[in-house]
Amino acid sequence: MQTGTTATIKRGFALSPELRTGMAGTIGLAILQMSGRVAVPIAIQQGIDRGIRAPGGPDVRVVMVIVALTLVALAISTLCGYLMTRRLFTVSETALGGLRSRTFRHIHDLSMLHQQSERRGSMVSRVTGDVDQISQFLQTGGVQLLLATGQLIVSTVVMFVYSWQLSIVVLLAFGPAVLVIRLFQKRLAAVYRAVRERTGVMLGVIAESVVGATVIRSYGVAGRTEARLDNAIGDLRSAQQRAMRTSVTSFSSGEIGAGLALAGVVVVGTLLGIDGELTVGRLTAFLFLVTLFIQPVQIATDMLNEAQNAVAGWRRILDVLDVDPDVADPDDRGVELPAGPLSVRFRDVSFNYPGGPTVLSGVDLEIPARTKVAVVGETGSGKTTFAKLLTRLMDPAIGCVELGGVPLTEVRFTSLRSRVVMVPQDGFLFDATVAENIRFAEPDLTDEALRAAFEELGLADWLAGLPEGLETPVGERGEALSVGERQLVALVRAYVADPDLLVLDEATSAVDPATEVRLQHALDLVTRGRTTVTIAHRLSTAEAADEVIVVDAGRVVQRGPHALLVAEEDSIYAKLYASWLEQTRS
Repeated sequence: MQTGTTATIKRGFALSPELRTGMAGTIGLAILQMSGRVAVPIAIQQGIDRGIRAPGGPDVRVVMVIVALTLVALAISTLCGYLMTRRLFTVSETALGGLRSRTFRHIHDLSMLHQQSERRGSMVSRVTGDVDQISQFLQTGGVQLLLATGQLIVSTVVMFVYSWQLSIVVLLAFGPAVLVIRLFQKRLAAVYRAVRERTGVMLGVIAESVVGATVIRSYGVAGRTEARLDNAIGDLRSAQQRAMRTSVTSFSSGEIGAGLALAGVVVVGTLLGIDGELTVGRLTAFLFLVTLFIQPVQIATDMLNEAQNAVAGWRRILDVLDVDPDVADPDDRGVELPAGPLSVRFRDVSFNYPGGPTVLSGVDLEIPARTKVAVVGETGSGKTTFAKLLTRLMDPAIGCVELGGVPLTEVRFTSLRSRVVMVPQDGFLFDATVAENIRFAEPDLTDEALRAAFEELGLADWLAGLPEGLETPVGERGEALSVGERQLVALVRAYVADPDLLVLDEATSAVDPATEVRLQHALDLVTRGRTTVTIAHRLSTAEAADEVIVVDAGRVVQRGPHALLVAEEDSIYAKLYASWLEQTRS
């Protein structure tokens, strides 16, 4: 159910307590600044009634004193405005910086399953565009609304002091406008939520177009990609136009109220003046006060669209924060993994993606510590899902995964991530140098220690061949290196992490045969003395494993040493191995 505007603002302030820090003082400064503006109509009234229309004729001295006092009041007002704006900018940036960090951390804590179900561009827009929209409103519209609030309060009080009759006229004139704005509030909330959603979709399409530029050019689908982007931009434009039309209708009601208020004051004020109940100075000052009253009302209607845009952004952020991570860190309630190499236990584990078929079914097996295991099977058999459950990137729908006899759901993430390392098939690298990418695993490593790691893995000559050695930039997603080179860096990163359980999603699948031979010795060093589970696509990996686990249609159908399994005629593994041999020889 969609949260209302008031409830969203309350929750937003609750999530950013910094916004409430010193709020009373900020509002106080706004009221003081507005008091300086009210000094002008008061000075006009006093100047006319006590100076220009004084009983004995114009009194220049009184006029000069009034002007001097007004200048002092305006100076104080300007200083208060400066202090208020500076305070509001500082508080809002601090608060929204915290909100941005909390939102990012929460998105990062969500399971891989949830992240895969969301558009990446949409999630990024929550942390960037939506928070920026709130920031823009607080620092521009927020300042104006604070000033408008102060101005409205002070001008209303002074108007009632001057003439309660004319004040009633002004309030009655704006009554219908307030009702119209109230009626449009829900409509505005809906249309600006649509704007924020369309923005997220557009950013997602742009991100995919940039990242997938090579594929787009290779298949010659630039036209279709442009049409898809044009559609996303068109949807956003249509949503913004609907929002602006709704906002303009609301704003126009304020304009009508302003016209009625001024007309009513002139008519009723003239009648009161004729009866002697209102002096010329008071009527003139009241007209200025009406202008001061009208300004904040007009600002409020004008800022309403920005406010609803910000509220829509806040609501989208809250929608993300309301999603409980389905793979949650037990944190202080959790335990540490036992010291030493880790055994693996799957207890009747089943898994299926939401709305999809079962990927793994009834997996029940144990892998002793210090064992090198290869998991093989056809594409879509469930091998990669097995690895993700083992590293707790996802949790099983049924059953339990244990490491060292401890259920993964009870293990603190700090312990799990420091003891278990997974090298994915794509060998993702960050936009940094070779050295910086490896230090993601161990930040305190010196350059000498990094070179020693390459030497131990037999990769010193490859490192020496890079343009700048350890300081070679790898580019965004490592695209300055070849696919095989990215895997080399990823393997070294896993090696220096020194895990007790190493999970390889066929980390050598993208490496050329010559490099694969060189890496085999390196992998023997990396896996020695620790439990290793390799998702094997090349069955040469299975040949070197202590044991092979064969997965077919989500079930473990065979298990044993390579030599034993390949000897079983017409078995799934024997067929896989024969097919692989035929491909390598052709």
